[in-house]
Amino acid sequence: MDRRPGTALLIIGHGSTTNPDSSKPTRLLAEAIRSRGTFDEVACCFWKETPCISGALHQFHSSDIYVVPNFISEGYFTQTVIPRELALMGATTRLDGKTIRYCEPIGNHPSVTLLLLKRARETAPEIQTGEVSLLIVGHGTKLNSNSAEAARKQVHLLSKTGLYAEVLPAYMEEDPLVSDWATMTRSSTVVVVPFFISDGLHSYQDIPVLMGIRNDTGPAAAHSEIFKSNPHHLRGKTLYYGSAFGMDPMMADMILDQVMRFDKQELQLHSS
Repeated sequence: MDRRPGTALLIIGHGSTTNPDSSKPTRLLAEAIRSRGTFDEVACCFWKETPCISGALHQFHSSDIYVVPNFISEGYFTQTVIPRELALMGATTRLDGKTIRYCEPIGNHPSVTLLLLKRARETAPEIQTGEVSLLIVGHGTKLNSNSAEAARKQVHLLSKTGLYAEVLPAYMEEDPLVSDWATMTRSSTVVVVPFFISDGLHSYQDIPVLMGIRNDTGPAAAHSEIFKSNPHHLRGKTLYYGSAFGMDPMMADMILDQVMRFDKQELQLHSS
């Protein structure tokens, strides 16, 4: 991407009040993009950590600000929380002499499918994928149906590759539940990839308990060895459990691509 003088980039993550690892991918993304010098200013903020979303725009001197949610889907946070906290009125908002351009969340980027495949292969590099059930585990929520829909979309795209015997969605808080992983999968070998940006309490602790890998939540997330203990032999099956994909180097390019996609869509809108 060419240099964009007079512009700023704000990357928004969820964050956590209990796990500092949750915000790490977003902070590293901001550092990586800042080092490229594309924007005059690059910063990040969080819903559950400081710097917080509310007031985040006031730190910028640039008059043109792109906002990219580092979230997995268009759901409650991207459609309700972030617009409310930033006082956004739509895709483009004029506010206090600044133009705020609200881009699609990173989870909408086409390369997410490639990242999930990459993470699945890295989780179980020695197995033949054609005999494996691949499980994509999302959070799911009754607050917004789009949360689960993003995982279903990726499952559809992954199934079309034909690389795995089957690809299925599962969720923490709605059907099909991840706790039923053994009965919902046909293959004797199962690879599980959490559909999350960062490895937080859900991927380190909650999902392993729900799947039976652990009996309790165990140690703090930063000290967990959960991703280094594959494979697990549970319920008559061989289970490989992967980590989230938010630390992948491709993420920085995907963030920048969301900015370019916004500009393209805006240009098409104005020319129609």
